[in-house]
Amino acid sequence: MNTLIVLLQIAAAVILAPLVSGLIRKIKNNLRMRKGASVFQPYYNLAKLFRKDEVISENTSWIFAAAPYVVLASVLVAFLPLSFMGQASFLNYTGDILLVVFMLSLGRFFLSLAGLDAGSAFGGMGSSREMFISSLVEPVMILSLFVVGANSGSTNPACIAACPAVRVSGLIAAFAFFMAMIAETSRIPIDNQETHLELTMVHEAMTLEYSGRRLAIIELAAHAKQILFFTILANVIVPFGGIITYPLKIIAISAIIGTLEVSLAKMRLFRVVDFMTFSFALSIMAMVAWAVGL
Repeated sequence: MNTLIVLLQIAAAVILAPLVSGLIRKIKNNLRMRKGASVFQPYYNLAKLFRKDEVISENTSWIFAAAPYVVLASVLVAFLPLSFMGQASFLNYTGDILLVVFMLSLGRFFLSLAGLDAGSAFGGMGSSREMFISSLVEPVMILSLFVVGANSGSTNPACIAACPAVRVSGLIAAFAFFMAMIAETSRIPIDNQETHLELTMVHEAMTLEYSGRRLAIIELAAHAKQILFFTILANVIVPFGGIITYPLKIIAISAIIGTLEVSLAKMRLFRVVDFMTFSFALSIMAMVAWAVGL
């Protein structure tokens, strides 16, 4: 029964993931004094893409065809160790929060290969930028999650959620993870999901050669990855309130993200190093604070 509940939770999270993206867009449009599209617009976009035919370059290999499915599968597997919505995780005794980082790295690796596989200039540029940014982001995520696990005595998400601890090291780690989450979800100031200029794209540049069903799968995986990070921040790093406050925390995180995107401008690529260096320094500070008992 527990397994069924967790699988239903994962299905619900994936189904509601586009709604969170629509909510962020709605918040941004309201802050800009615009009416904008409905919060359900991401669902309409996915439905339209699933109905469209695909155009695939003759120069691509099996990697290009398989990458969208690998990306989506890696995100779904990354959900399994998590304890959210007040229930134990599917991997309650063997799951580890660090598995999330490695599973997402698998999806990123295949998507980067797919960007190179088509042989387009912009796809290769996007893959190069994605690997460059991920090399800065992953150490921050691992260190911040390690500090949160160290405060609870376990890196098992269920144990972390069951033993919440308010410490200075945990607060610093939460802020560092939030900065890494912005980069991982392709948000301003690291990336801009609304841009149509190929020279400024990062994540979107890798998917320019995709269309139809496979593009819809990649978009769905991006929505699911976003709510995955929101869930980690809400129920693992800040595990207070349980099932009642989970939707409220997701809405609050969406509001913060939307406000930041309206308030900030996209950074130049090499300024991202400064941004992520600061977040890495925060994660090191969190580890030092944990080591001295704060």
